[in-house]
Amino acid sequence: MTWTHRLTLFDTLDYVALGLLITAWLLIGWCVESTTLKYPSTARIMSGYRREWMVQMINRSPRIFDAQILASLRQSTAFFASTVAIAIGGTLAMLGNAEHITDIANDLVMVSEPIFVWEAKLLIISLFLTNAFLKFVWSNRLFGYAAVVMASVPNDPEDPIALPRANQSAEINITAARSFNRGLRAVYFGVAMAAWLLGPIPLMIATAFTLAIIWRREFASHSRRILMGKAK
Repeated sequence: MTWTHRLTLFDTLDYVALGLLITAWLLIGWCVESTTLKYPSTARIMSGYRREWMVQMINRSPRIFDAQILASLRQSTAFFASTVAIAIGGTLAMLGNAEHITDIANDLVMVSEPIFVWEAKLLIISLFLTNAFLKFVWSNRLFGYAAVVMASVPNDPEDPIALPRANQSAEINITAARSFNRGLRAVYFGVAMAAWLLGPIPLMIATAFTLAIIWRREFASHSRRILMGKAK
């Protein structure tokens, strides 16, 4: 069976649903990272706090508190990377037992589909999880860079390199957080991809639901209003 023939095993609605999910994933990422100052996302607001954190750190002595915060951020990225790695292993294990999974899946959806269809769906889920894993690992490393640069900030606040070095640490910190958020979004949409096992319509619903959740958390949450100083 050629690849061209295998691709015909999917309905047009399957391609539409998959295209909508990928479009939603890329679009919400662009909105979160490219918003204007008039209506910034929660991630953009937090970037300002990260810069302010490094400025305040210059005058703080000792700086154990700041080191502990960075350590906790690295622990979070390591936790998510480990969790996603386990999820990838589980997905690959399912691919290795595709025939049994196909029988169960066909019974659930009451539609007889070839093994390749289920393998392709599981493979795409694993690709989203792999993307998330790589983002979390890179984020963990960047937080390590930020910690090293932060440690190189002179203890004397009047030192001419203190502020520039603190700003460098802040920008690396922001880059690490951006990578971490990208990893989270990949996990969100990877979980939504699981709905494809039930069909294209459930995938569309899961995509819309995931998109709405991310949009609310970034642009309409109570925590965002607090960060903006507008909470009642």
